[in-house]
Amino acid sequence: MATMEQCMTALEGILGDLAAKPAAQGLDRSLSCRLTDLGQVVRGRLARGSVRELRTESDGSSVEKADIRLTMTSDDLLALTDGRLSFGPAWASGRVKLEAGLRDMLRLRSLL
Repeated sequence: MATMEQCMTALEGILGDLAAKPAAQGLDRSLSCRLTDLGQVVRGRLARGSVRELRTESDGSSVEKADIRLTMTSDDLLALTDGRLSFGPAWASGRVKLEAGLRDMLRLRSLL
């Protein structure tokens, strides 16, 4: 099991890369990543080509639903960021869950 510090570093990297892509320009969406094995949710905002306001909270402590929601284990997050796990197969097998509106899903498809 990865530490919360490792997860925050990984998320900052992967989300920062995602936000920097040209297809992400103009996006302004709230996002969350629930880390099931740590019982934590990382929340932030994808806006103006960067990820802002990343913060952690206990799983279930907020009823606010983010526009883009990821769910995975901490080890899968680290595997995604270091290249040991590809998003497509991880999503297809259910290891990584992605929930978003149809418009966001279509846009994210080109980013991932």
